[in-house]
Amino acid sequence: MSETTADGATPSLFSPYKMGKFDLSHRVVLAPMTRCRALNNMPNAALVQYYTQRATSGGFLITEGTMISPTAAGFPHVPGIFNKEQVEEWKKVVDAVHAKGAVIFCQLWHVGRASHQELQPGGIAPLSSTDKPISKRWRVLLPDGSYGIYPKPRKLETYQIPEVVEHYRAAAVNAIEAGFDGVEIHGAHGYLIDQFLKDGINDRTDEYGGSLHNRCKFITQVVQSVISAVGAERVGVRISPAIDHLDATDSDPLSLGLAVIERLNKLQTDHASKLAYLHVTQPRYAAYGQTESGPHGSADEEARFMMTWRRAYSGTFICSGGFTRRLGVEAVAEGGADLVAFGRLFISNPDLVTRLEIDAPLNKYVRGTFYTHDPVVGYTDYPFLKDGTGKKAPLSRM
Repeated sequence: MSETTADGATPSLFSPYKMGKFDLSHRVVLAPMTRCRALNNMPNAALVQYYTQRATSGGFLITEGTMISPTAAGFPHVPGIFNKEQVEEWKKVVDAVHAKGAVIFCQLWHVGRASHQELQPGGIAPLSSTDKPISKRWRVLLPDGSYGIYPKPRKLETYQIPEVVEHYRAAAVNAIEAGFDGVEIHGAHGYLIDQFLKDGINDRTDEYGGSLHNRCKFITQVVQSVISAVGAERVGVRISPAIDHLDATDSDPLSLGLAVIERLNKLQTDHASKLAYLHVTQPRYAAYGQTESGPHGSADEEARFMMTWRRAYSGTFICSGGFTRRLGVEAVAEGGADLVAFGRLFISNPDLVTRLEIDAPLNKYVRGTFYTHDPVVGYTDYPFLKDGTGKKAPLSRM
């Protein structure tokens, strides 16, 4: 908590940081964001350009959520990492990012019940920890661009759960084969792992449900399996204990976060190696990051939760969720985080690191193009500070 830089100064958002085996030149991270440009679940040239635009020497990028299996999709045209063809296409993305000197992790993603039959192989119902559907408050984006109601999921039988754990492990192995520097296990935002963690969703009566200990069993098994396959230093974990996105509520989010952290710390001890990081989404993500948002706690409560988890975790701590330049600078300077992940601001500002460092104006993002499929518009056409066109983009200060 009392980190100082090599010259004894207080660290800043723009000072170097050693994340395990990786030497980073600054602490601005590209947050994982679904963008729906991987047509037919295949990485392509558009993804190469998008990630390369946002890569800096010594920078750290986390990919969009990447399907670990054919049943993992929650949006149309999201990339996978479960077959050889996908691995080969991801190599082109990774090689281009590495050529700019950046570090890149692949986010391993299964959405669980946050899907629809139209996104599932053979039109089957999506799988989950439960057979309770997501409420009609939320809508799922369908392949034709319309929005549908989330269907009733199929509750995983106890004997089926090890197969899903294996899908995470196999996807991690594929990611390393593709050249990724590591993987982030997505255990947040109401997706599959979160559906096991949160008592507002998990209504199981077997060893994966009920007590806090049981609800943490699935994430522990997933992380253990991935660590054993690729090494702890190549594994990050993302959680969001206090966020109700997609009805992912918990009666005691503070204790839930601490329980997960306790298990991650133990895995680090057992393997005599640190994880790459723990990535926690600020509760304000629900308020600022989504068009639909539910009740969220006070700023004081958010700060207390985040600092408690920060102090409990033994290792690199990344925070994300609604960060502006000012909030990011404060988070690092005040010891709230080692690294700060930026999402929407990185969408519209491929040179965000430079803009933040010199406090330059920012391009405004267009929310309507977040999940469209055009390989250029709203994806790779946002201007750099010096784009050579002579045109000025709409600017704002954040």
